[in-house]
Amino acid sequence: MTGTPLRVGLVGYGLAGSVFHAPLIAATEGLALDTVVTSNPERQQQARAGFPDVRLAATPDELFARAAELDLIVVASPNKTHVPLATTALKAGLPVVVDKPVAGTAAEARELAALAEERELLLSVFQNRRWDNDFLTLRKLLNEGELGDVWRFESRFERWRPKPKGGWRESGDPAEIGGLLYDLGSHVVDQALVLFGPAASVYAETDIRRPGAETDDDTFIAITHTSGVRSHLYVSATTAQLGPRFRVLGSSAGYVKYGLDPQEAALRDGLRPGPGWGTEDESLWGRVGSGESPVTGGGRAEPTLPGDYPAYYAAVAKALLEGAPNPVTAREAAAALDVLEAARRSAREKVTVTL
Repeated sequence: MTGTPLRVGLVGYGLAGSVFHAPLIAATEGLALDTVVTSNPERQQQARAGFPDVRLAATPDELFARAAELDLIVVASPNKTHVPLATTALKAGLPVVVDKPVAGTAAEARELAALAEERELLLSVFQNRRWDNDFLTLRKLLNEGELGDVWRFESRFERWRPKPKGGWRESGDPAEIGGLLYDLGSHVVDQALVLFGPAASVYAETDIRRPGAETDDDTFIAITHTSGVRSHLYVSATTAQLGPRFRVLGSSAGYVKYGLDPQEAALRDGLRPGPGWGTEDESLWGRVGSGESPVTGGGRAEPTLPGDYPAYYAAVAKALLEGAPNPVTAREAAAALDVLEAARRSAREKVTVTL
């Protein structure tokens, strides 16, 4: 890519904005982090320290007042603001990246998608876990037929946080769109749909386990895909002993992988994409085999492909500059929200929901 980089306005500088979006935008050829929107003085200072040339705005209104000076808006603010901010950006004629979940309902996501299509603007959803190291490795194994016909996909995003941290992510106010179902659930459901196709039915169990917790902190989702694969997905803040990140069982072999992709930890530590980015130690590789537990040495070690979060923004830049495909569409995100809404209903009514 050559020429003047696209100028990016980033709304929000909490965890999502400061750890994920800002560093990845700044590392992407063809993009330039122009403005960060945050009213928090400490976060303003943090943004200026990390990116000395960045401009600061205290409110989204300040940003949109000079929309003509920008080429892309990234919405990394609290969930309840995603739809109104994305709508304002699209109506201002600006392409948009929205952190997940793009909206609180599938209907809202589809309305946003329709608006973007009407305006002929890019609307992309930041589903970064499609570029996790284990997910990329599993896609490779599936494409090569290593596991045969997959029968069951188990995916766990588990943590041990016995005391609530508070904040909007753990708020019981429905308007905040908090809780693990919509937070980590957005990741595991999206991955399952990408790998194994549309959902035919959904069953879920959601619980509030911790004293003082206001919203779900221990959730299980079962998806029966139209392809016949069954996905069992676990998201939890109350897991004292963590299970495998993936256990995938097929007609020929299975794949078991423990541990989280290292990219989030690296970004939290202030590291930036470069040579060796996203690689993990051989001791953490998963195993492929049949008939024996990987704990006792069954199967063979499967080299984990490097994780590649930078690929998301590289694809966004290519879509805007060259007309390449949108890496994650709002309609794909809406399909995941269909599942999350069905899961919420299933847990509430204790039924299996057909889609």
